[in-house]
Amino acid sequence: MRNLTHQRCFNHAGREAAARCPECRQFFCRECITEHDDRVICAACLKRLASVPLTRRSGFIGVVRALQFLVGVAAIGCFFYWFGQSLLRLPSSFHDGTVWRGRWLQNP
Repeated sequence: MRNLTHQRCFNHAGREAAARCPECRQFFCRECITEHDDRVICAACLKRLASVPLTRRSGFIGVVRALQFLVGVAAIGCFFYWFGQSLLRLPSSFHDGTVWRGRWLQNP
């Protein structure tokens, strides 16, 4: 393999290459490369990396947010249902106040 000093820019054949893109493995001059995420990368690869992924599209994220909301509402509903059921399972003496009166509210 030839040295970097003997390479020419992929876009500008008359210019000496300054770096090699780690994504496409092509050589580029100083004007054709840029630094992104602490590495040197060419403009074409940067454009490909910066394209909007599926999870960031507005339609997809709207569906995900709606599902998260529905799951949250269902979880809250289940919590209150189970809490109410546990209150109903308490003995009736607890509801009448006899438990409280017998232990904590004794008259001196």
